[in-house]
Amino acid sequence: MASTEPLRLRYADGTIVLEGAPEADGPPIDGLVWDRRVAGWRGRGERYAALILALRAEGRAVDDEARRWQPLPLSLLAVRTPRPYQTEGLEAWVAAGRRGQVVLPTGAGKSHLAELAMQRTGRPTLIVAPTLDLVGQWHARLQVAFGVPVGILGGGVHEVLPITVSTYDSMILHMGRYGDRFALIVWDEVHHLPAPSTLAAARLALAPFHLGLTATPERPDGREAELQDIVGPIVFRKEIQELAGDFLADYETVQLTVHLGPAERAAYDEHHGRYRKFVEDKGISLGGPQGWANFLRAAARSREGRAAHQSWLAARRISHGSDQKIELLATLLQEERGRRTIIFTNDNHTAYRVSRELLVPCISHHTDVKERRVLLDAFEAGTLPVLATSRVLNEGVDLPAAEVAIVLSGSGTVREHVQRLGRILRPQPGKSAVLYELVAAETREVGTSARRRSHDAYR
Repeated sequence: MASTEPLRLRYADGTIVLEGAPEADGPPIDGLVWDRRVAGWRGRGERYAALILALRAEGRAVDDEARRWQPLPLSLLAVRTPRPYQTEGLEAWVAAGRRGQVVLPTGAGKSHLAELAMQRTGRPTLIVAPTLDLVGQWHARLQVAFGVPVGILGGGVHEVLPITVSTYDSMILHMGRYGDRFALIVWDEVHHLPAPSTLAAARLALAPFHLGLTATPERPDGREAELQDIVGPIVFRKEIQELAGDFLADYETVQLTVHLGPAERAAYDEHHGRYRKFVEDKGISLGGPQGWANFLRAAARSREGRAAHQSWLAARRISHGSDQKIELLATLLQEERGRRTIIFTNDNHTAYRVSRELLVPCISHHTDVKERRVLLDAFEAGTLPVLATSRVLNEGVDLPAAEVAIVLSGSGTVREHVQRLGRILRPQPGKSAVLYELVAAETREVGTSARRRSHDAYR
C-alpha cells in the first residue's frame, strides 16, 4: 500500500469497511472490493483478522472501530482436573492459532474443553448450538462454571452479553448485527454449520478465534470441507473405542435379525417390487449423493412414479416396524427391566406404535418443550425408565443415566448411529452399556445397517 494516510476500520451489517486507503493502491488483502458509496474497501466480517495482520505487517496505523470486544478475564469456579485428552485437545487448538475442530465422542467432555478454551482466550464468546435444549444446557453450565450472567439468543429470548449462547437459527438472523461483539465462537455440533445459510451468516463475524466441537464431523454430502475456511481443520480427534472403559462406559453392540411374517413378506415384496420396476424401467441411477434426488425427480413426473414412491414408503414402514420387531422389543425390555433404556426409530409412525402397544412414553418433534423436560427428568430419576423416540434424541440431550439403546430403525448414515451409541456412553460407576440393533432380514435394511455400522466403534 503506497499511501500513508491514516486509516479507519469499521463494522457495518456484517461487513468491514476500510476508509483512507486509495482505490488506486488496490485491495490491501484478497476478499475486499472497492465500494464507491463509502469511498472505501469493503469485505465480509470474516476478513477482519487477515486485514489487521496485513496492515500491521506493513506498519500502517489504523483506527480500529470495528471490533467492540475487550479482554474478559474468566476464572473457572470449580477446580476440576482435565482429563489427559482434554488437555491435549486444548493445546492442539491453541497451537493451531485458536482455530480448529476437536472431535470427541459424546460424553467425553467437549463442553469442559470449551470452558478451558474460553478461560485461556479471555475474550467475549458466542456459543452456537443446534437446539433449544442444548442452548439451555450450555446456559446453565456456563453460569455455574464462571459465575457470570450468560445471555441467550433463541426461543423467544434476546439478551446479548459478553458470554452468549445462541441457536444456529438465531445466529443466522442476528450475526450481521452482533458479529462485532465476540472474539471467540464455539460451534457446538459443528457438523451443522456447513448448511449454505449458516455458512453465509458465519462469514459475517469478526471473530478471529473459532472452536468447532463434534463427535461426527463427516457429512453424507461431503460439505464438512467447507468448515476449513471459517473454523479451521480438525486439530485433535479421539474415537469411542479409544476412550471406552477408561473415560466412557464399557459397551457392547448386538445386532439381532428378525423375519417378516407371511403377510408382511408378501406386502413388502409387492411394494418393493413396484418401486424397483419403476427404477429399472426409467434407468434411474441410485448411486452417489444425488441418487435419491434422481428418483424423486423422476417419480414426480407421472402417476406411475408417485405410486412407486408410495410403495417405497410402504415397504420401508413394514421393515421398520414389523410385528416381530415389536415382539422382540418387548422381550428385550423385559430382559433389561430396571435399566434406563431409549428406543430409537426412524419415524414418528413407528415411535407412536411402540408407545401405544408397549405403554412407554414417546418424545417426537411434536412434543413441546415443557413436556419433553418432564419426561427427560423422569427418565433420569428412574420413575420413567424407558423412552421411545424417533430421531429427536439423536443429539442435543444429556442423559447420563441411559444404559441401553434399542435401534428399531434408522437411516444409513454413520453419524446417526454413532450419535445413538453416544447417548448411552456417559460414564457412571459400574455402568456397562449395550446397543441393540434390530434388522429385518431380506429387506433393504440389511444394506442400510451395513452402511451405518462402518464406523470403527462397531468393529
